[in-house]
Amino acid sequence: MTRRDPVNRAQRRLARPARERFATRAVAFDVDGATCRGTLYLPGGDADDPPVVVMAPGLGAERTSGYPAVAERFADAGYAALLFDHPEFGASDGDSQHVDLDRQRAAYAAAIDRAKRVDDAGDDLVLWGASLSAGHVLTLAAERRDVDAVVGLVPMLDGRAIALRRGGRYLLRSGAAGLRDLLGHRIGRGRTVPIVGDPEECAAITEPGAERKYIDLVDRESAWRNETPARSLLGLVGYRPVTRIDEIDAPTLLLAGTDDAIVDAESVAAAGKSLSRGTVVTMPADHFSVLGEDFEGAIGHQLSFLRDALE
Repeated sequence: MTRRDPVNRAQRRLARPARERFATRAVAFDVDGATCRGTLYLPGGDADDPPVVVMAPGLGAERTSGYPAVAERFADAGYAALLFDHPEFGASDGDSQHVDLDRQRAAYAAAIDRAKRVDDAGDDLVLWGASLSAGHVLTLAAERRDVDAVVGLVPMLDGRAIALRRGGRYLLRSGAAGLRDLLGHRIGRGRTVPIVGDPEECAAITEPGAERKYIDLVDRESAWRNETPARSLLGLVGYRPVTRIDEIDAPTLLLAGTDDAIVDAESVAAAGKSLSRGTVVTMPADHFSVLGEDFEGAIGHQLSFLRDALE
């Protein structure tokens, strides 16, 4: 999980912390009988009881898809970071690549429990997510009172709004494909759709230019496939974390890109007004460049927010 030579095309030019500035440790935890696996990043030196950041990838991604660079920077700044793969993805049990929203949120909850048992970390808890996983951490933060800060990077707040923007044809095709798979997979006749495709495809992400930018974040040695069971689409269309935002008590950062074709910055800013302790940052970036060419600006905002939120 710590190869950097380079890990992916989008991050070839990133400046990474020296390897001696952080340590890594493999971690595993149970989620409803399955094992989720990840990496714990720990700050080097004499860091005393650092806050722990619990992290997972965005829609249909593995943790190797650009996320180690974020965890390394957190560790370099004095935080512990537990970065894990969702069930059915990456090193975790299963390989169907089914985007099961309930199961992914359960995995976050189990990861939080695991993070609380880390001897080298303190009690402060940060939930971090990007894209779809940002929706997960916002939902969890609305339900829990042990969260000290939340970071939502290009957060997917309203699946219904995204689907409606794609038009009626997309809604019909995705709904039909999802229902056929929901019925068919029980008898071994399921069907898949692309995770990311062009605007004419029945994919989970269809915005123009998204496919190339998404693929450029995939680890060059990954076994990731650009497919997910079509029933994944059914949950995504109805997923609306935006309706829970006003229930969050913890300091929360929402970072949006002004060039994001998937999650428009205006909707993020509007949602941020419902936060009692919210910080909304918009910057020139798109949905994927916050992990690539615009990484430095994005990580700078996140570290600045955490310094203030946890002081």
